[in-house]
Amino acid sequence: MSASPFFNRHPLHLRPDPSRVIIRAFRPAIEPRDYNPIDQSRANHIVDHVLALGEVEARAVLETVLHNFENPHRNLLEIFEQRAAEMANIFAGHPEFSPTQRNLIGAYFLHEYSFEAAALFNPSIVRHPDQSGVEPGSIRFILSLRAVGEGHISSLTFRRGTISLEGEIDIEPPVRLACLPQIVGRAGDTIDLDFAEDTNISERIIFPITEAQANGIEDARFVAFEHAGLTTYYATYTAYSGRAIRSELLETRDFKSFRLIPLRGPAAINKGMALFPRKIAGRYAMIARYDNESLHLIYSDDLTHWPLGTPILRPEYPWEFVQIGNCGSPIELDEGWLVFTHGVGPIRRYSIGAVLLDKDNPARVIGRSRVPLVQPEKSEREGYVPNVVYSCGAMKVGSRIVLPYAISDTFSTIATVRISTLVAILKDGQTSGA
Repeated sequence: MSASPFFNRHPLHLRPDPSRVIIRAFRPAIEPRDYNPIDQSRANHIVDHVLALGEVEARAVLETVLHNFENPHRNLLEIFEQRAAEMANIFAGHPEFSPTQRNLIGAYFLHEYSFEAAALFNPSIVRHPDQSGVEPGSIRFILSLRAVGEGHISSLTFRRGTISLEGEIDIEPPVRLACLPQIVGRAGDTIDLDFAEDTNISERIIFPITEAQANGIEDARFVAFEHAGLTTYYATYTAYSGRAIRSELLETRDFKSFRLIPLRGPAAINKGMALFPRKIAGRYAMIARYDNESLHLIYSDDLTHWPLGTPILRPEYPWEFVQIGNCGSPIELDEGWLVFTHGVGPIRRYSIGAVLLDKDNPARVIGRSRVPLVQPEKSEREGYVPNVVYSCGAMKVGSRIVLPYAISDTFSTIATVRISTLVAILKDGQTSGA
């Protein structure tokens, strides 16, 4: 990538690791799609094969499975039992299984999935809810990333890190294990999830659950939302079924328990919505692009229904003639609301810019970059999707902005910039580099 000289790119590269896997349900089906109904005839044939084994042979097969797969996973027998319980209605015609048969049958209806084998990109960053034990002046943060595996299925993964008073950034390496949450509540497409208390945050993977999400939970834009003295973390993301998209909302207080909520209204039928970190004039506010081209300011009296709004930013410069969008939630500064943007130019080249909005009236643009702040460079423009730099959210830390971003939809890195320098450039309407 090429960045303006006032951006400080840190020597951090978060790359996809195909050795990290989760265990997912395997559904033998007539069509090769996970969300089709299971082929009960095939499923029962598998059960018949298992029941034809003697108890000693069945136990030997189960022990072999445990030996082969215990390294990347924990609590395998519990996972096998849970999967067998999920399929109890399909197996109702069979006699009662022994514990060994039940665990082995559960194993036959599971498979490993390398959730970040293809890409690890489009990061977003927020302050960690737990700042205990952090060095004075330092900040602990959570980085969310979009992981893509086989079949271009996207899920949500996390990293934990710190930034020092001097601006040095450290990101903890992910643990070897990875796990899915328990579904603890469901009302339609609203899902409540909970991860085990003893899991590391980098273990926690939020994978598609509903049919609307079947092909991906994409581009989560996290924001720490302040209201009535409480901080709630929200993320707007794109749910992709493989045929259609819609915007949904994730809610958490601790990054252990999560709620996934579909959004409604005409502004929620597209992607790229980003929530302001507090109410404005008593109402929730978003930056959105529901016309596939321009940015709009929309207001709502609740968090789930979003009408159409006011256009505030249209393509104006050559690097954004195709379309523009936001690169995460607005950041509140003394000078106004800072919004990083992306623009699409010739050969579908994505670059990152920024705008400054009036704090009292965010529909008024008071500063804008005329040329990109960050753009693809020849040496790094090849990847899963070439010629792209993209971010889903930055964070203010003292006098700096921390901007994580992805390169060619393949891996991610982080840059920092002085707020005073960036604001001056936006108000001048020009940059001195790139």
